[in-house]
Amino acid sequence: MTDIEKHPSKPIGDVVITNHMGEPRGTAKQLKGILVKELLDDMELQEESPKRFSEFYLTFVAIDNYKVVYSWNEIFNSPTGDQLFVITSRDGKDIKDMPESILILTPTDFKTGRRHINGLSKILVERVK
Repeated sequence: MTDIEKHPSKPIGDVVITNHMGEPRGTAKQLKGILVKELLDDMELQEESPKRFSEFYLTFVAIDNYKVVYSWNEIFNSPTGDQLFVITSRDGKDIKDMPESILILTPTDFKTGRRHINGLSKILVERVK
């Protein structure tokens, strides 16, 4: 939470949350957030060659054990990384007052609910074996 509060939030607007079939399940309103890649910017992967970064992936784990995986390239080398947010405000409520606690959202996903995480508990950085 301390790291999140160090970064300025930017307005995202309203986002329709859809299920795996693209059916609307609700709207997240008045969103503000911080790009995940800005939060992870200080993360240092100990690699001799930048080519090895392509072997890493990040697993976002919710408190209910729901998991979503992003590759390093998705976050740091594609337009997805410019739309992957930690939500800091929803419906006018600050992150500390949101029922979802730490919320992760990629508003540009076609089916937003697939990678929508309520109650983020940890981010695992792992390497493909």
